[in-house]
Amino acid sequence: MLNVAIVGCGRIADLHAAGYRGLADARIYAVCDSDPETAARRQAEWGAQKAYARFADLLADPEVQALEILTPQTLHEPMVLAAARAGKHVALQKPMTTDLAGARRMILAMRAAGLVFRVTDNYLFYPPLVALRELIRSGDLGAVTSLRIKFLSGGSGGWDVPASSWAWRMRERDEGRGLQTFDHGHHLWATAIHLLGPVEKVSAWIDSVDGVVDCPATVMWKYAGRPCYGLCEYVHAPDVRVPSLYYANDEAFEVSGSRGVAVVRRCTGNIDEGPPLSLFTSGGWRHFPDIPSDWQEGFTGATRNFIDAINGRDAPRLTGEDAWEVLRLSLAIQKSARRRREVWLEEMDSPVPALARWRRRRAERPGVGAPAGRERSAGGLFGGAGRHAGQAGDLTRALVGRFDASRAEGWSTVIGLRLLADGGAPETLFGLHVAEGRASLTEGALPDDAVLTISLPAGAWAAILLKKQRLETVFLRGKLKAEGRVEDGLKLRSAFGL
Repeated sequence: MLNVAIVGCGRIADLHAAGYRGLADARIYAVCDSDPETAARRQAEWGAQKAYARFADLLADPEVQALEILTPQTLHEPMVLAAARAGKHVALQKPMTTDLAGARRMILAMRAAGLVFRVTDNYLFYPPLVALRELIRSGDLGAVTSLRIKFLSGGSGGWDVPASSWAWRMRERDEGRGLQTFDHGHHLWATAIHLLGPVEKVSAWIDSVDGVVDCPATVMWKYAGRPCYGLCEYVHAPDVRVPSLYYANDEAFEVSGSRGVAVVRRCTGNIDEGPPLSLFTSGGWRHFPDIPSDWQEGFTGATRNFIDAINGRDAPRLTGEDAWEVLRLSLAIQKSARRRREVWLEEMDSPVPALARWRRRRAERPGVGAPAGRERSAGGLFGGAGRHAGQAGDLTRALVGRFDASRAEGWSTVIGLRLLADGGAPETLFGLHVAEGRASLTEGALPDDAVLTISLPAGAWAAILLKKQRLETVFLRGKLKAEGRVEDGLKLRSAFGL
């Protein structure tokens, strides 16, 4: 039986807690809230054995194995880093945090600790959207060219939300992160990527009719490597009562392709009472009325995924790397609205954003370079890096010439390097040896005494050595796998200038 603690017991915690009902392999063992009365009330409601008002006290409990952290995003980084030190698995409330550097620190800390780290987004498990993704992947829609999302929030309807639950959201607004387009927006941007893949650039217009809610807003984006676009429209209707069991808002999704159109009619609320999913093709409409469409279903699926990931039965969704990508898109949307221009996602994590933007704009000019997004082809986020794969071997052999002994004082290591077949280049194996201020390379096999083995596509490795990609970016996006003494990888980066 897995002992899970829910940290942050506000309104949304009701939906997370419901996911544990009837589970035979996990339970809500403890609760933690800064308000002792709330913690005690939730302990009684959920049948938890323990209640804490201090997060440090909860982390010190050896019986707690995993955490569902449901606190405001400004608190996420210190809590996740503390959880990593305490050896607790984490399911983190969306959005992941408020900046990419903090997100990266969380990913690295949890990975180094060997723990499951998942950012919860219930939309990925909402049954109509799951079925929509299956339709897309099955080819029923043909070549997809468009995703349209409609979000509407009302002035009333749904459940009661205490004023205290909105207070921190107002602070978020004051700090420049939209109540709807950033906080709730995570759901929509995660869904957009989950359905159709990585995004290349965005344009956003974000306004307000009351100075508080960031609506009306229109967000457009281009998917990477192909002519496929997305559009999200935000509308706030203060005089409308939204029929909903949860928040007073609802969403609809429409995907269009060469063979047809698929529509998901509702999500959080119940504005449209028709079948939750419909597909139109040359044969007419096909409706799917029996798909469960209660918003709670997504939270239940997300809970099951977290438990299965800890027990090794499933991969966690969203991974930290996936959530980093969603955060990057969210921040690009906010930047686009502020700057009143289109923003390439590469700008958001580039050490020189202006240069990244210039390169993208230059590549889009007729007759200059490849079309924007070519390097992020349908083959994956790093599909285009394969064009460098043929250089990987020679670049690796020249690597010892980049060794800086002054940055490796007292360091002795043996590192195995597996360059996976890529872009026509075969798999190649190397051994990198560092001892007594010297570096040497062997080729043809992985060293038996390697303390760290690194595996990645040959093109991605060549792109790193050519300084066209950063090592940490390749790592964060899951293209680089490291087994063994990971800390040696950090020294490798410094000593060889990677």
